[in-house]
Amino acid sequence: MNITEKISRLVPGITVAETGDQVVTVPVESFRQVAEALRNDKDEPMDFLRDIVGMDWQEGGLGALYYLESSKTYNRIVLKTSTTDRENPFLPSVCDLWKTAEIKEREVFDFFGIRFLNNPDMRRLFLREDWIGYPLRKDYDMNSNPLNMENEENADITEEYYLNPDGTIADKKNIVFGQQDFVVNIGPQHPSTHGVLRLRTSLKGETISKVDPICGYIHRGIEKLNESLTYPQTLALTDRLDYLSAHQNRHALCMCIEKAAGIEISERAQYIRTIMDELQRIDSHLLFYSCLVMDMGGLTPFFYGFREREMILDIFEETTGGRLIQNYNMIGGVQADLHPDFQRKVKEFIKHLRSVIKDYHDIFTGNVIATTRLKGVGLLSREDAISLGVTGGSGRASGWANDVRKHHPYAVYDKVDFKEILYTEGDSFARYMVRMDEIMESCHIIEQLIDNIPAGEFRVKTKPIIKIPEGNYSAAVESSRGEFGVMLESHGDKTPYRLHYRSTGLPLVHVLDTVCKDNKIADLIAIGGTMDYVIPDIDR
Repeated sequence: MNITEKISRLVPGITVAETGDQVVTVPVESFRQVAEALRNDKDEPMDFLRDIVGMDWQEGGLGALYYLESSKTYNRIVLKTSTTDRENPFLPSVCDLWKTAEIKEREVFDFFGIRFLNNPDMRRLFLREDWIGYPLRKDYDMNSNPLNMENEENADITEEYYLNPDGTIADKKNIVFGQQDFVVNIGPQHPSTHGVLRLRTSLKGETISKVDPICGYIHRGIEKLNESLTYPQTLALTDRLDYLSAHQNRHALCMCIEKAAGIEISERAQYIRTIMDELQRIDSHLLFYSCLVMDMGGLTPFFYGFREREMILDIFEETTGGRLIQNYNMIGGVQADLHPDFQRKVKEFIKHLRSVIKDYHDIFTGNVIATTRLKGVGLLSREDAISLGVTGGSGRASGWANDVRKHHPYAVYDKVDFKEILYTEGDSFARYMVRMDEIMESCHIIEQLIDNIPAGEFRVKTKPIIKIPEGNYSAAVESSRGEFGVMLESHGDKTPYRLHYRSTGLPLVHVLDTVCKDNKIADLIAIGGTMDYVIPDIDR
């Protein structure tokens, strides 16, 4: 029995989208029942909530799309639910089923004003607590928030809404930090917190009792901007999200638009995209190594990582023209063919990297200070990794096989042989080792492709104005930090009705409270370093 059949047995008369993704519309009064049944299914538990995407369907109501996946079978389904009450919109919370929903529901509330019954923390996530209105609603007044230079006060009391037995809605107050809590601010400053992230941290002595991440210091409203851009114009904004996954982010958006518009790209472009993605992964993991060591007080390995990373950036620059910001992927392929020296330099680089990687391990991996500060510190269980949506190397360090390249192959990943790096310890050292091993695995992938790039065109011709058929479409890639997803709703126009990005970093910041609790304050920076989040990707 497939997933939609299971849902239709629970709720007769559901509707399933005919175009795009398999979106199942569930009435709001039955939504909670369906969500519980899918999450607790014995044969195929939908235990990974990939994302919650808030939506304003205007006459169709305010609501959300829930992207679910089973960590057992890797099957996916999308649930859709909404309420027509625009003045007081409420949806049932699912944060008791999936822990990641607590922060994802806050994001939906922040931008759409939808409150979730039984979510204990209904504060804004990115915008100021005194912000007026909900910016991603279609009727939002863009002039409703003049420049405010007053300091923002911390919201230490949050409201939790719940349903009374008589069907009325009541609320109660929850305390974030009380008068008796000793709270220190960590951040926001870059690069100490890997971007402008602020962590309000309560301590008992030197032991952490709670971490409350404050996001939004560089929120740029990229998803709102997308609604007024044509599809080719939207590409420029992806490079500014996770800038250490710039190729991969843009790859995901191009894939989503190409799939929706029915554009077939050449095999040559697929090979080039795959090689660029893996070079980008090595680039990111080298920076991860450099910054983690510097976070922990070491300096020499920082220069090692930057030395090899500079070689990758030189290779990028010759072909793409960019170093940090990459605008190489285009709808229909890539913007230019490979530089004549590209293949030779890539092979020389991989040979060089293999010869020096031993130095990286000699100076840090086996160092007694490193092992003492990382092993057994910041433990994350496999179950919590899945429930909190911690994808990428941080999830694989806890034994969760979540590599999109393996389980949902795209580009030419189904044509190459590579291992999905898994560790089971779930500590900071395992998160470090996953990324160090992935550097070598990326080299192995590139070696299989670099001499076999097929001839042909690097980009197919596309119309200057691209219109996508009505429907919901999505695509996902394995970025340097985990699953980066693109969720697109089209109403048949040349601009997207809604274009949302699944942040890889938001779950990595949300998980800090879980992994840092009962550790020492001195461990927090090292734990955060092994999570490897990038703040612009979170704030969007």
